[in-house]
Amino acid sequence: MISGNEIKVADKNSEYFGVPSSQLMENAGKGVAEFVINNLKPKNILFFCGTGNNGGDGFVAARYLAKKCKVGVFLTGKENEIKTKIAQDNFNKLKNIDVKIYTPDCLNKIDDLLEKSDVIIDSMLGIGLTSGLREPFHTIVNKINSQKNKKVVSVDMPTGLETNLAIRPDYTLTFHDVKEGMNKNNSGNIHIVDINIPIEAVDYVGPGELSVYYPRSKKESHKGDNGSVLIIGGGPYVGAPALSGMAALRTGADLAFIATPKYCWQSIASFSPNLIVTGLQSDFLTSADIPIIEEILDRCGAVVIGPGLGTKKETKEAIIKIVELVIDQKKPLVIDADAINPIGEQLGVIENSTTVVTPHAGEFKKLTGIDLSQDIDDRIRIVKEWAGKLGVTIFLKGYVDVLSGGKEVKLNKIHNEAMTVGGTGDVLAGIIGAVLSKGVEPFNAIRIAAFLNGEAGNESFNKKSYGLLATDIIEEIPSVLKRYL
Repeated sequence: MISGNEIKVADKNSEYFGVPSSQLMENAGKGVAEFVINNLKPKNILFFCGTGNNGGDGFVAARYLAKKCKVGVFLTGKENEIKTKIAQDNFNKLKNIDVKIYTPDCLNKIDDLLEKSDVIIDSMLGIGLTSGLREPFHTIVNKINSQKNKKVVSVDMPTGLETNLAIRPDYTLTFHDVKEGMNKNNSGNIHIVDINIPIEAVDYVGPGELSVYYPRSKKESHKGDNGSVLIIGGGPYVGAPALSGMAALRTGADLAFIATPKYCWQSIASFSPNLIVTGLQSDFLTSADIPIIEEILDRCGAVVIGPGLGTKKETKEAIIKIVELVIDQKKPLVIDADAINPIGEQLGVIENSTTVVTPHAGEFKKLTGIDLSQDIDDRIRIVKEWAGKLGVTIFLKGYVDVLSGGKEVKLNKIHNEAMTVGGTGDVLAGIIGAVLSKGVEPFNAIRIAAFLNGEAGNESFNKKSYGLLATDIIEEIPSVLKRYL
């Protein structure tokens, strides 16, 4: 069973991995037509098609069925209201074949049209309906439901499913997998139509994650409403927290706060006036800095801890206390780089929290004691097991990234060999922190971040080849957002 959002993700990813949406629609419509012909033996078919892609699936099915029987298509909106190019293209094809097309102006003819039809196909509204049916859907659904001795088929899912009025079909021909909420009582006999979504579009991250799960800013929003991130880092490595902060801002966070040891705060502040930098009390992070961090924490929606902190004993002790503080306040947290080792020594502090841990294989061993092999199936099993055991989300970085929140797993191969350059992990951590600060749940946040970081890295590689820098990746993030949002 698959959610509406996840099927949208798979549709978007299919195009990225080589199967365009137009082909998916063609496969869907053809599959519907084949089922109807083979199982219902129709003579007169009446389609009710919406103006979205669910209607587009119906247009394709109508084209195929018109070769075998008499077909009418009732369009529930005006032709100029058809929402996508692929649906419009398939509607235009109906004009050149023997299909009778009706518009909402013909609403008074529905009773007569229904009476003459032996099969009624509902292709009006698919996934995404969040409220009750408006007109003309309300009237059409009531009329269809009142029919006797007619076979009713819903395309992908019954129109109005899980609202107070819905089509009650004899069959639902659903694509790829059964959708959440569907059962025999509300969907009739459910038949899955394989529309050839490539396996990569389901198993690997792609633009679908970004397009579906990235929160768009509202016009009426104010500063801070679209995410504010606190990065706790720096000391031995001055640039790391600055890279995380700039990546967070380029990802769309409104504010990036950096809490860093006092000797380097001015250097970090000089990288960009966009960063809000606070110097701590000493030259490396200690527990004495926690009151300052706690004050900044009140202003932030998510925290990144680890970039460039170093490995002093006092710093490790402070990391544990800060992690406990953040989790106690139920704020999303990214544990990266130098913060991973001390957490591995006290794993209990992160159990069952909205925490993301971002280890590479060596850091994963410090975290869990497990020495990972190169076998991807082995990595998938172990990462999923540990994410479930700890109740956290793990982003294992590698030649193929493994992402899991304990229940599900996604893989990522969108990156390149030049992204081994220093700072790319800090960029990734900042991206994750930004998306978490926008209220995205951790597993979806790391999926977005994996694609956004990798696609920006590939764009940088196209321009800079093996000379790309972490800062180049940051500068490409907005172009990826613009392309896919």
